[in-house]
Amino acid sequence: MNKALVTLLLTLGISGLAHAAGDAAAGQGKAAVCGACHAPDGNSAAPNFPKLAGQGERYLLKQMKDIKAGMTAGAAEGTGRKVLEMTGQLDSLNDQDLADIAAYFAAQKMGVGAADPQLVEAGEALYRGGKLADGMPACTGCHSPNGAGNEQAAYPKLGGQHAQYVTKQLTDFREGVRTNDGDSMIMRSIAAKLSNKDIAAISSYIQGLH
Repeated sequence: MNKALVTLLLTLGISGLAHAAGDAAAGQGKAAVCGACHAPDGNSAAPNFPKLAGQGERYLLKQMKDIKAGMTAGAAEGTGRKVLEMTGQLDSLNDQDLADIAAYFAAQKMGVGAADPQLVEAGEALYRGGKLADGMPACTGCHSPNGAGNEQAAYPKLGGQHAQYVTKQLTDFREGVRTNDGDSMIMRSIAAKLSNKDIAAISSYIQGLH
């Protein structure tokens, strides 16, 4: 995937998303149930549950809507996003509830972990340089050099995210288990070019990125 295509995807992402008008104060109470797995402030202690604190509001809202759609009884294969741990968690929430929860977690500050020193060099090379010979662009194009993501395009903040969680997401994209990256299939295309060793290195690097 070349630079021009990444630029086009960024443009489409920005123009194709409506603003999430959430109320962070209202979202705090509504997010209480989320605290059991993600911690009250969104900095989950368990590495298999993603940190939500400081994540982009648009991204959080999109993921919750996708998960709600994907976990609805009778949802067609490929609809939304399937996360078994989220079964039933969003069923009673309407769009405003989801927007408020997204606004609350977006207003929190994500804590940063530490990268494995033995994987930093390889992880940084992939994150900042990609695998251009294989047509894989650098992660910085969509997620920014410091991992802050792109709020307007709803591309997630990566810096500080649990390595274990990132590893699972990249693996799921590669194997076609997770497919809610749109018709462009940008993450599936990128993950397809990553080996298990690559994924381990880049995930560890992301955990310590800030």
